[in-house]
Amino acid sequence: MLRIECAERKNWEAMAKEFGFKFHTMYGERYWDESAYYQFTLKQVEQGIETPTEDIHQMCLRAVDVVLASDELLTKFAIPSQHWPFIRNSWKNGDPSLYSRLDFAYDGKGIAKLYENNADTPTSIYETGFWQWVWLENKVDDKTLPRHADQFNSVQEKLVNRFKELSILNPDRILHFACCKDTEEDRGTVQYLEDCAIAAGIETKFVYIEDIGISIEDEFTDIDNQVITWMFKLYPWEFMFEDEFGSLLGKQNIRWVEPPWKTILSNKALMPMLWKLFPNHPNLLPAFFEDELENVPEGMQLVKKPIFSREGANITFTDSNGKPIEASLDSDGPYGNEGFIYQQRFDLPKFEENYTLIGSWLIDDQAAGMSIREDSHLVTQDMSRYLPHAIC
Repeated sequence: MLRIECAERKNWEAMAKEFGFKFHTMYGERYWDESAYYQFTLKQVEQGIETPTEDIHQMCLRAVDVVLASDELLTKFAIPSQHWPFIRNSWKNGDPSLYSRLDFAYDGKGIAKLYENNADTPTSIYETGFWQWVWLENKVDDKTLPRHADQFNSVQEKLVNRFKELSILNPDRILHFACCKDTEEDRGTVQYLEDCAIAAGIETKFVYIEDIGISIEDEFTDIDNQVITWMFKLYPWEFMFEDEFGSLLGKQNIRWVEPPWKTILSNKALMPMLWKLFPNHPNLLPAFFEDELENVPEGMQLVKKPIFSREGANITFTDSNGKPIEASLDSDGPYGNEGFIYQQRFDLPKFEENYTLIGSWLIDDQAAGMSIREDSHLVTQDMSRYLPHAIC
């Protein structure tokens, strides 16, 4: 695994505009960065990332089964009890999933270590499935990369095929896509997924989360008062549970993407749960609930994570007793009232001055591609740069 500097494509910003990649630069800072790329061998990808991704995914599904069978565990996951039947029914009914992203620390030499599972509202799917593939093709064409260069990336093909499968399960339903207003990255992500659904032959419609209404029959409706019966929402389940209409969830005939049971997988409490079920698994880091700190080995440094944290928010580095250390490494954010978990500190590998995180994508149950984010800070956050990769 190498970080290799390279020249940017002269026309890449014009191409980004043409292809609708509007969030390549945000808040005056570069998000997409092609001044370098990460090079892997096929063995590093297949053995270091692809195989562990599919193995851990099956372990995560086992954890869902265990958690949903226990009121005590659902409480530890900070899920409001009024929504337990809704989530349990979703799992019992086998509601299908679309995609997930597992985040790993991996340097190409050792064993990939799982940080978390982004299973409900993962972003950077457009950059992974489409835009970095365009970069690869361009770089092969201009002979910067050899003709045999490849990429761990079947995301778009698998997305279209998965949407075809979902359409068979939802005949005669319009698939609504939704995200919040004033979030260009989310809007671009949803547009890409909607395009994949259209390519699969699905009739689609877009609505902003803020514009969703409720009918006198307690059905969710779009801005045209059309009843919503099938919806992809780039909006976390924990937010939905707390929203004004949260109490109505489960009372309508709606098929959800992602399904309600994904609230278990997207929850940081999954990490100590996995450690309990699969102790000492080589791809897992020791992790503990707040009431288990007495089980932490003396001298082990920890990372304190809010149960619902996103984009690296509200991360604190602590000693084995949960006492904060190195405050400069911490990250701010709005989370934490729901409680915390503790995970063994395992720093990201550093390439030059960049800490590098690998996101490994699953479409349904299949490993499908890889995204790479880097930052000068140990914690990967919303504006951490996205770099392409190649297999050579």
